[in-house]
Amino acid sequence: MNNYTLSNGLRVVVEYIPTCRSVSFGIWVKTGSRNETPENNGISHFIEHMLFKGTKKRTAKDIADLFDGIGGNVNAFTAKEYTCYFAKVLDQHLPLAVDALADMFFESEFDENELSKEKNVILEEISMYEDTPDDKVHDEASRASYGDHPLAYSILGLEERLTAMTSDTLREHMKANYRIDNTVISVAGNVEEKALLELLEAHFGAFSNQGESNPVTAPTFSGTYLFHKKKTEQNHICMTFPGLSINDSQLYAMILLNNAVGGGMSSRMFQEIREKRGLAYSVYSYHTSYADSGLFTIYAGTAPKQTKDVLDLTIEMMQDLSAKGLSDAELHRGKEQLKGSLILSLESTSSRMNRLGKNELMLGRHYTLDELLSRIDSVTMDDIRDVTKRLLAEPFAVAMVGSNDKAAAAIGRDCLVSGSI
Repeated sequence: MNNYTLSNGLRVVVEYIPTCRSVSFGIWVKTGSRNETPENNGISHFIEHMLFKGTKKRTAKDIADLFDGIGGNVNAFTAKEYTCYFAKVLDQHLPLAVDALADMFFESEFDENELSKEKNVILEEISMYEDTPDDKVHDEASRASYGDHPLAYSILGLEERLTAMTSDTLREHMKANYRIDNTVISVAGNVEEKALLELLEAHFGAFSNQGESNPVTAPTFSGTYLFHKKKTEQNHICMTFPGLSINDSQLYAMILLNNAVGGGMSSRMFQEIREKRGLAYSVYSYHTSYADSGLFTIYAGTAPKQTKDVLDLTIEMMQDLSAKGLSDAELHRGKEQLKGSLILSLESTSSRMNRLGKNELMLGRHYTLDELLSRIDSVTMDDIRDVTKRLLAEPFAVAMVGSNDKAAAAIGRDCLVSGSI
């Protein structure tokens, strides 16, 4: 892996992989729903959509035809803290992909007719999301955890806010956030680095948008209860605890703890709630890290009459975790699982490009594979116990989407706090 800087200061991260014939190319921008306000919530995701809707020299169909015509993939995604535009193509077609993505990045027209059509597309996306309670409950979990902080905002945005946005609104937001200091290019695959840098200099060397970042404030974990009433066959429930930031020294202990609780088919939640008792089809946990905070969430979807049993079992498992910690077998299995998934992910140029871009954008540093494996292996039982104490230091948040919240509303959210067990 090599770091470069173009003549204008734009950062470039490259990993040469001679054993493959593909190249993954990504433009990463450090802006997402966290950088929005209540008035423009959803604008980052809207911009992401509009960059595919035509430039001064290409229509939306031209962009689609170009990548289909070379057997490549082009796409984008918006997250809470960043947006990424990317393509995966055969190595011989990299110049075409770079030219097209640079054209989209700098020359998108934001045509009013296209804007109107894409608003409707996003409103349909929001409607689809609203009709998917096992997705919506995770947004509710963020709100129950972070209140009105921007990290709790929906990435898709709100209908009334999107309706009011214009081409000028989007351009102004891009000018404020799509800056050189906020942008990283990451490339992984079969590339000749000198030729790549000349290509990038030609397409991105004139990028000159400078400015200052608006300061962001760290969220405060609020641990509240939220219920969204909806006619569903199941109750969809999230219990969320304060987690760790991407810079936290105990992050890998948190990841291993998550694996043991609900990160796979051998986890406690899956085995106890689904396999042993048959109370849920979907049950799992996950950890989300942000620049200055994090969340650990346990999810289950179950019938209303079984909701209390699932919640009681989950609390019992967390109490047992607090009292006894993990077993040696769980810790060993988690380490091998994590190392295996990490190494297997390196077989994909897309995964490598994503890792490079995110690390450079959010951390400003990169770990070698050996360093990562060493960090995983060095996690001790004491680390697991410390992370568990941090998780259970304050009342957890509860969010539910379903038809009846009697069982969820009755939970004592401070029942796991030290001294309450």
